[in-house]
Amino acid sequence: MKKFLSLLALLAAASAASAHTGHGTHSLMEGLAHPLGADHLLAMLAVGVWSAATLRGRARWAGPGVFVTGLLAGATLGAAGLALPLTEQGIALSVAMFGAMLLAGERLPQHVGLVLIGAAAMLHGLAHGAELPAGGVFAAYAAGFVATTVALHVAGLGLGGVLRQLHAAAWRLAGASLGLAGLLLLARA
Repeated sequence: MKKFLSLLALLAAASAASAHTGHGTHSLMEGLAHPLGADHLLAMLAVGVWSAATLRGRARWAGPGVFVTGLLAGATLGAAGLALPLTEQGIALSVAMFGAMLLAGERLPQHVGLVLIGAAAMLHGLAHGAELPAGGVFAAYAAGFVATTVALHVAGLGLGGVLRQLHAAAWRLAGASLGLAGLLLLARA
């Protein structure tokens, strides 16, 4: 738990801006690296952790599935020119929202959690798609950020499985830490 919280603190201290400026969007490798910015990384892990905490059996994959679908839909819209004001702030708030979802645990109806995951995914996708320059290769870049997203969801499912075996205080601490990280990211956005 100490290692998890230390990692969370370090990620929150990382620059939120690095996720959406000054990086390439032309290749598979650049797509693979994109979700490793603090805002995306924390959100992707949180989706897996929440899914492990609240969904059972094969249904655990619903959270990551909804996220990837929303991510691709948002990226497609962003690449087509759709832009929403305050997208970066919305992404930071999504990290805090995922913390609140962890704090709520099973009290949050599963369908509500999945809708929130889908909405957050659309914002993350819009940011990915909007960064694609004219003439950029969307397919390679998208394949990269989807692959890393799925890997982070799987890691979150594993972490969630570990946290599930611990006392309920571990969930509350993880949720509160994630919420705080989201608020720190929002302050920097």
